[in-house]
Amino acid sequence: MTNDDGATHWIGGLAVASRGGTTLAVVDPATELRVGTLPVAGADEVSAAVESARAAGPAWAAMKPSQRLGLLQAVAERIISAADELADLESREMGKPLSMARDDITMSAEGFAGAAEAAIGFFTVDDAAAGRLVRHPYGVAALITPWNYPVCQVIDPLGALLAAGNTVVVKPSEKASLSVAALGPLLADLPPGVVNIVLGDGSTGAALVEHPGVDLVHFTGSVATGRRVAGTAGQRLIPAFLELGGKDALVIDEGVDPTWAAEVAAEGGFANTGQVCVSVERVYVHRAVAQSFIAALTEQAAQWTFGSGRDSDIRMGPLVDARQRDLVHAQVQQAVAEGGRLVLGGELPSDPGFFYPPTIVVDPPDESALMTDETFGPVIAVRVVDSFAEGIERANATEYGLTASALTANPDHIALAAHLRAGAVTVNGGGDGPDDAPFEPARASGAGRLHFGPRALESYTRPQALSVGSAR
Repeated sequence: MTNDDGATHWIGGLAVASRGGTTLAVVDPATELRVGTLPVAGADEVSAAVESARAAGPAWAAMKPSQRLGLLQAVAERIISAADELADLESREMGKPLSMARDDITMSAEGFAGAAEAAIGFFTVDDAAAGRLVRHPYGVAALITPWNYPVCQVIDPLGALLAAGNTVVVKPSEKASLSVAALGPLLADLPPGVVNIVLGDGSTGAALVEHPGVDLVHFTGSVATGRRVAGTAGQRLIPAFLELGGKDALVIDEGVDPTWAAEVAAEGGFANTGQVCVSVERVYVHRAVAQSFIAALTEQAAQWTFGSGRDSDIRMGPLVDARQRDLVHAQVQQAVAEGGRLVLGGELPSDPGFFYPPTIVVDPPDESALMTDETFGPVIAVRVVDSFAEGIERANATEYGLTASALTANPDHIALAAHLRAGAVTVNGGGDGPDDAPFEPARASGAGRLHFGPRALESYTRPQALSVGSAR
């Protein structure tokens, strides 16, 4: 838990103070005031956490899936009961509106034990004497998570990793670790060592990935760091699941209601202050509806009020820190200087806090950073195109491939939208889709087949072909 002295690690079922003296300040991005301190785990703490997870592994893997289910359900209930406290910590350390944080945490906690329910059938053996495919947990999983959804990005994959029989060492982003540290005592129903939490910066994450006791890596973060994680995992010949950056596009066809399209774009681009891997950052709109769409989007964006996440009247909190705000603003300034038209926003507020207004830039150059690099802020770049096919082509002109979406009233164009190169594609806001669908990022957006439901058990276990003959 957090206290006056700051956050602590959670190792072997106990809160553990850091042995080193290095700490990081945690700053409220709405006020720029310190709200806590974060210890930086060194090699000793990382080794202790991995060794604790490894020691707990055999008994956890041998436990009946129904027993694991009961324990995970108890953890889920604890997290739901603590949702208000966790949401408050998230809001103070990374700026998220309280209601959004609370809803996100509760929803993730409700699905936490879902994979454990599926594990009961997944690991069932009808005839132990028959040849069959056997699934084994990998062992110790390193779960390295980002700051934009601190608690959710831990518990979403954690349930499946644990249900599959793995033990886990969690390393959250140093930008938002207080809420993850507070999860430690909520895991008290699990056997000691099944889940461990080490806090720190990039050096801590690197030590964890490099540790010889780690058998699997699950990383969510930047492309640059993801490449280093993949390289280390590759050298060690262990599996790595990587969800990295995105530059997600929305393609809008002629004949689409421009007001509806603006609502979809605004929600996709401004939620969580645009700090979402799957945020809509680029819009390609057909010329026939472009003017009406831009007017409607401007009206929609003006309704996205911003301020402290503890203010119930706002829809957007601040950006996570000064560095992120500077990056966002630099992209906007460059795009406008090179010919883009600033329709709304684009100015730094004078009050304290790392706030940035909802911003719209029309027709920025294709080669500008606003069109090529991940922004991770409340900025929507709009390009006008002459056809739906051109929009699809331009949307695909990126190194990223996380998600993409399209709006079209033309049934023939739905098949064309399926050519968007991304891990997941949504047409007309989505609807019925495949059950427990996999999510496999394309290109620079990641690697590995990610699941958050029952099928995750396939990813987080190692298959073994067992061939049984007759004794002589």
